[in-house]
Amino acid sequence: MPPDPRLVLGGWLRALLPRPCPGCGAQLGAAAGLCGACRAALHVRVESHSPLSARVTPHLLSCGPYQGVARRSVRALKYGGAREVAAPLGVLLAAAVPPDWRVVAVVPVPLHPARQRERGYNQAELLARATARGLGVPCVCALERTRATAQQARQHAAARQANLAGAFRVCAPLPPGTVLLVDDVATTGSTLLACRDALLAAGPRELRYAVVAR
Repeated sequence: MPPDPRLVLGGWLRALLPRPCPGCGAQLGAAAGLCGACRAALHVRVESHSPLSARVTPHLLSCGPYQGVARRSVRALKYGGAREVAAPLGVLLAAAVPPDWRVVAVVPVPLHPARQRERGYNQAELLARATARGLGVPCVCALERTRATAQQARQHAAARQANLAGAFRVCAPLPPGTVLLVDDVATTGSTLLACRDALLAAGPRELRYAVVAR
C-alpha cells in the first residue's frame, strides 16, 4: 500500500519548518511532538503507592515527578497549544500498560465545556486517544463535568477535594472489564478520585490510572 500523501506532506513540512521541541527547546526536524532525546528521557513506571488505591498494588502509570521534560511537555500540551505532544506521550503510556491489567477501554478526565471551548481541546482526551490507539482499545468519553470548578493548581489539597465533590457523572456506557482513566498530571489525586467515585457509582468496575507526571 502506498504511503498516505498527507503523512508524507506532514513529514516534509515538519522537516522544513523550524520548530523547537517543547521538552528541551532543540529543533524538532522531522520528529512529531517531541524530539528523540526527550522521548528517551521519559520512563513510564508502574506505581503501587498513591492516594488512588488503599491497597499496595500496581495501579498507576506515570513518568515520575512533575519536573524536567515531563513538566515542560505537559505545559506545552495544556497551555501552549502543542497538540502533537499528546501522540508520543500516549505511545509511551500505552507501551507501559501491564498486559495483566486487561484494559478494555480508556477514559479521559473531562474538562468543563466552557473551559474546553476556551482552550479548543481537552488535553486529557488527546492523551487518552493516543493511549487507546497504542493499546488497540476504544477511547470512551464516558465522563462529563456537572459544573465548572476552580483551577486545581491554585487550590490546597483539602480545597481541591471539596472543589471536585460531585463534579463528575457518567454519561456513556462502558464495556465490562478494566478501564484506564487518563489525565495529564496527578498531584494530590483529587481529580482522578472524583472521577473514580463517579465511575464506581455507576456500577462495580476495575480501574487503573495513567498520567504523564505526578
